[in-house]
Parts: sequence; structure tokens; C-alpha cells
Amino acid sequence: MDASRRSHESRSYWLCQLGGWGLYGTVQVGTAVFLLNLPWARVVLEIVVLYGIGLIFTHRLHAYIRAHGWSSYSLRRRVPRIAVASLLLGLPLGLVTPLASISSLQDSESLIQGMAPNIQLHFSPLIRVLHQWANWTALFALWLVIYFVALSIRKRRNAELRQSELARSLQQAELRLLKAQLNPHFLFNALNTVRSLIADNPGVAQIVVTRFANTLRYALNAGQHEIVPLSKELEIVRDYLEIESLRLEDRLSVEYRVSEAAGAVGIPAMLLQTLVENAVKHGIAQLPRGGRVTVAAEVREGMLFLEVMNSRPAGLVRAADGTGLRNSADRLRLIFGPRARISLDLAQPDSALATVRIPVEK
Repeated sequence: MDASRRSHESRSYWLCQLGGWGLYGTVQVGTAVFLLNLPWARVVLEIVVLYGIGLIFTHRLHAYIRAHGWSSYSLRRRVPRIAVASLLLGLPLGLVTPLASISSLQDSESLIQGMAPNIQLHFSPLIRVLHQWANWTALFALWLVIYFVALSIRKRRNAELRQSELARSLQQAELRLLKAQLNPHFLFNALNTVRSLIADNPGVAQIVVTRFANTLRYALNAGQHEIVPLSKELEIVRDYLEIESLRLEDRLSVEYRVSEAAGAVGIPAMLLQTLVENAVKHGIAQLPRGGRVTVAAEVREGMLFLEVMNSRPAGLVRAADGTGLRNSADRLRLIFGPRARISLDLAQPDSALATVRIPVEK
């Protein structure tokens, strides 16, 4: 437990202690002065002394409970300890209180005579002491019950907080693992593209290296940013497709249909790049005459709909659980929750459609 949390708990403890005893004492003062017509100065002094002793007793009891680990005991072991502690703490105050004027507040004889003067009752000193002892015992027992209830609530809240922190740590670890799998995959494909271009067309090597430097810089920086605007990811996708168009020449055509609202929505870094990369690798590159890649995005009904459609060889069946798509689906779930999902539609014999749905915060 860090220092700030300990300080917060200590402050809350003293606020409850002072507030509880102070409120109860204020009620007792008001009752004694206005109901029983007792002198207020003496009443206030007696309340301060007696309830101050009660506060000291409960504070020492609090330290004893923490030192001996009562909070870890079962209810069956805790109940008799509460009873014994209440009786022991209540005894000295039960012996002293009958000497004070405020004993009338808990004294049945005084209360009855105060409300009905014609009735005469006489209790022995022993009965008065036992009565006050019972009152203080009940008060300390109530304090202990409230204390353990509050302690139970705090322990449950701390357990939930620790569970939340653990889940968040595991989530971050899983996201880092997924990124570690995605980035080398992208870089390996990009390096192969550059190598083929240098070998086939040295004249455009400088242009290719410049564009590859942009994609490499983005891939390396993606590890520092979990979420990026779609418009920013789209810039690197354009560079990547420009490199591929130099390699594939007129076999690759690209179309973009991205609304301004969609461009401002945050998506996981490298998500669109992965979809476009799969579209080129498993679709366009497999066609002798090439084909088209269409990137479309719009926001409707509180969701971002991001689509990547590409041509593919007719009748070619490709599994929809590749590493890139599977990791992308896991990242979407971890970052945006169950409403975010990704799907690959291969229903059309000559095209593939990857669709991403991401909830948009209003």
C-alpha cells in the first residue's frame, strides 16, 4: 500500500471517529439540555470527558485489532471477541457515568420521572451501574460492528481495484505481444517489396527507399501509440500502396472512399495497414491481370465502419483466421470491448471484403 493510500485511509478513519462521537455527543447535549433541563455547561464538560474517553478506548481497540489481525478471523471467531471487548471497555465507563448528571439520559428512572413526575421509582446503585455498563457495552459493540462492516467494504473495494489493475496489466501485456507479432510481419513484407523493386527497376530505387523509410518510421513509432486517427494510418497506407503499385505496375488500382468524420476516429495502430497488406498479398498479387483495392470508411449509428475490398482469384478459398486478422480481432476486443469486431466475407467468388466495426464515443 503506498503512502498516499495510507494517508487517505488514516484521514477517513479519523473523520469517521470524530464525526461519529461528535454527532452522538451533540445529540446527547441537546437531549439533556432541552428535554431534561440540565445545565448546559456541565453537560458539555461531561460529554467531552466521557465521550473523549470512549474515543480513546476505541482508538486503542482499533490498534489492537490491527496488531492481532482480527480482520482475517471468521465471523464465528470474531463475534465472541466483539462481545468480550465491548464488555471490558464498557465497564470503567459504566462505573463512572452514574456520577455524572448525563446519566439521566440513559437512566430509565430519571427519564420516567422527567416525563411523569407523579411516578416515583428508586433504583439501587448496583442497578444504575449495571444499566450504564449495558449502555456503554452496547455502544462499543455497535462501534465494532460498524468498524468491521466498513473494513469489509474497503477490503472488497481494494480487491476489486487490484483485480482491475491486474486485468489492465494483462491487457497491456497482451497488446504488446500482439504488436510484437504484427510489426515484424509488416516489415518483412515491406523489405521483400523493396528488394524486388531494386532488382527489377533500379531507376525508382530512391523513390521506393524514401517511401519505405516513411512506412518503417511509422511501424517503429506504432509501438508508442495504441490508438491513431484513421487519417494518419491512411497516409502510411497510401505510401505502402504506392510502393506496391511500382512493383505491380498497372496490375494494382486503388480507390479511397473515406469520409472526413471517419478520418478523425481513432483505430488501433497498424490495423488498416494489416488489412491492406493482406488484400495485396492474398488477392491482387495472385491475379495475373491484377485487380482493385478499395478502402472505404464512414460513421453511422455511433459506429465506424471500415472496409477493405479487394479482387481475388475466382473460387480461391482462403482461411479467415490468419495471424494478422486474428491479432487485429484480439486487439479490437481488448481496446474497444465486445462491440468492436472484424469480419472477412468471402461470399463473392472473385472478391474479399474485410469489415471493421468500432464504437465511436460521442
